[in-house]
Parts: sequence; structure tokens; C-alpha cells
Amino acid sequence: MNNFEKLKKQMDFLIEVDKVKNIYRQNYITDGSRRENDAEHSWHLAMMAFILSDYTKEADLDVLKVMKMVLIHDIVEIDAGDTFLYDEQGYLDKDERETKAAMRIFGILPEDQKNEMIDLWEEFELRETKEAKFAAALDGIHPLMNNYITKGAGWKNHDVKAEKVLEKKAYIEEISPELWEYAKKIIEECANLGYLK
Repeated sequence: MNNFEKLKKQMDFLIEVDKVKNIYRQNYITDGSRRENDAEHSWHLAMMAFILSDYTKEADLDVLKVMKMVLIHDIVEIDAGDTFLYDEQGYLDKDERETKAAMRIFGILPEDQKNEMIDLWEEFELRETKEAKFAAALDGIHPLMNNYITKGAGWKNHDVKAEKVLEKKAYIEEISPELWEYAKKIIEECANLGYLK
């Protein structure tokens, strides 16, 4: 493959992933005016990785790798759609939909970058490495922040219960006790304020 062909594939991919701006999540942006899109969510997670990297038990965390993971983790939703964390029916075929999407979308890239993207995306999904665990912790904290600021706007639409949020977010403690304490306080306060059932 010559340089022009490589560049063409990379530009085609960059044009394709612009579609994440049109994938809307259940959470609202902090002013409560509208639901956030995947691009906004991923950008905010990358910023969180940069700012909050001290809050992990791992001294040698590769923050750049975490940032890469959170920037690409929801690209598959271009094809697969956003599956709300508390949608049990949607989770039945989530893995299948997202894997198919990953192969198509990352397949637009030159082979080496395609493989890197798929490896990073799969690592994030498996949550076995310290970077993937920290990335997942940030992905879990972000909607808590948004729902707290917006008085539970994303939760109220789906009658989400506090116990369910605690259950779904408990994995955060493994990688970051500090972030888990923060999460528990937010969940408790949201329940007390009536943002959660």
C-alpha cells in the first residue's frame, strides 16, 4: 500500500467516526438542555483520564493508553447503537452487535491501525488490564456526575433504582477506592434527593 492509499483509508475512517456525534446517550449534558452524544462522552472521559490518573492503585498506569481506549470505546455504537446500562433486554445481543460493528468500522483503517484499534477496544471490553479497569471506572463515574448535576434526568426517564446503580458500579472499587467512595456518596445523595428510586 502506498502512502496515498494509507492516507485515504485513514481519512475515510476519520470521516466515518464523525458519526459518533449523532449517537445520543441516555445521559444529559450538565446544563440539562439535551442528551449528550458519544463524541462528547468520549472526550470528557479522555479529559477525566488525564485529570484523575492519580486515583488508581496502579503506580505505572499508561494514561495515554487509557485515553486511547476511552476515545474509541463507543465508536462501535455508530452501527450498534447505544445500549443503556439498565436495559437488560438490550444487553442480550450487545456483544454480537458491537463486535460486528468493530470489525466493519475499524476495518476501514490500514491493517496495522485496524489491529491496534480492535485490540484496544477488546481490552477495554474485557476489563482485565489495569488500563482497561481504570478506563471502565471513568466510564462508570461519568454518568453519575451527569445525573447528579442534572437531578437524575437520565435515571428518572427509566425509573432507575439506587440499589441497581450501586450494583452496576461496584467494579470501580477494585481499581480506585477513592473514585468508588465518591461514587457511593453521589448515589446516596441522589437517592436522598429523589433523583433515584
